[in-house]
Amino acid sequence: MQWTGVFPAVTTQMKRDGPLDLEATQQGIERLIEGGVRGLVMMGMVGENSSLRPDEKLNVLRAALESARGRVPVLSGVAEFTTAQGAEYAKKCEQLKIDGLMLFPAIGYKSDAGETEAHFRAVAQASALPILIYNNPIGYGVDVTPEILARLADCPTLVAIKEESYDVRRVTDIYNLIGHRYEVVCGVDDLVLVSAILGVRAWVSGMANVYPKESALLLELTAAGRWEQARALYRVLTPIFHLDTRTKLVQFIKLAAQLKGQGSEWVRAPRLPLAGAERAMLEAVVASTEKALAGLASLG
Repeated sequence: MQWTGVFPAVTTQMKRDGPLDLEATQQGIERLIEGGVRGLVMMGMVGENSSLRPDEKLNVLRAALESARGRVPVLSGVAEFTTAQGAEYAKKCEQLKIDGLMLFPAIGYKSDAGETEAHFRAVAQASALPILIYNNPIGYGVDVTPEILARLADCPTLVAIKEESYDVRRVTDIYNLIGHRYEVVCGVDDLVLVSAILGVRAWVSGMANVYPKESALLLELTAAGRWEQARALYRVLTPIFHLDTRTKLVQFIKLAAQLKGQGSEWVRAPRLPLAGAERAMLEAVVASTEKALAGLASLG
């Protein structure tokens, strides 16, 4: 696993009345790969993991593997309610021969530091798949701190952390405490530029579903040290990146993609499609982003 470039948190496409649309999901994957992404994270928060039955999750993974055809690594979110369920799902993923996991804390319970360590350790030992730790304390109430990472450093399958604490100082704190034991991956779209300045080379992005080429280019510009061009592109994308941090990020991402002719906005309840002022706001942001991007066509 090379932790460089953009790894979209891929949307799980659905039909209006709720069933999975695996064909549309595969079409989206093809577009992402053509756009230059370096990996696919299936069924993270953006992929509506908690809205899917266990059999549906495996069907999504099979469809992703069939579509990717080995061109980029395929990872699965592991967002189960108990440690045992997480371990069992990790084993099933390994049997499917996917490339890695993005491991959530146990959903529905705010574990303390010792419980958090025990959860990640137990699931890590359940398979040989490399694991990206998902740290989103605002979303899930559990913080995988640098100190917890240090205690987990003896687990060889824990190889990276998606850092989504919204405190970019964490990047440097992790490196200072543990060196480069883990790859630190940006997990917040509107923090990607400062994360890159601090040494982050990979990014799990929600809005890359909408702008894969532009997102890939943004990291390419930072890797090449072309900071002036990177700042210009980042400033254009930041208004829509901000929407990746909202409670309704899944709806924002799906509708934004639909407005560009890519997939559909349909989600499963309790999520509902955007309406009224929220819908109008999203439409305006997409329109202004498209207009601004047209003026940056020569960046690449």
